[in-house]
Amino acid sequence: MAANNPYAQYQQNAILNAKPEQLVTLLYNGAVKYTKQADMALEKKDLQAAHNAMVQVQDIITYLQATLNMDYEVSEQLDSLYEYVYDQLLQANLKKDPAILAQVLKIIEELRDTWTEALTKQAGGVQASTRQADGGANGG
Repeated sequence: MAANNPYAQYQQNAILNAKPEQLVTLLYNGAVKYTKQADMALEKKDLQAAHNAMVQVQDIITYLQATLNMDYEVSEQLDSLYEYVYDQLLQANLKKDPAILAQVLKIIEELRDTWTEALTKQAGGVQASTRQADGGANGG
């Protein structure tokens, strides 16, 4: 029935038409969303919902880790960080510990915010170089 739901259709189109860097942002946002859902489920003592949400985050982290381009030095650091986050998610899920989940959420939010900032700076650099290349004719 997703085809009848305009919001679901919009989300699917956004994912299918997203650039790779936008997909990473969507994945980080998803990880944040599911981590928060897991935390709320733990508060409500809904252990199955908490488990399901944490597994969703684990899947996202696994995907981010698997798609790292290891040609860059930062990828090794991200790989280690993703491994740590994954391990913490396992512990949070086994122990049903909201404190561990809070640590995971903080790390994922920092990763997302850093990624978003890097994209913004990159876009600003591209715009500046474009203005320089065309002699500032585009309002530069």
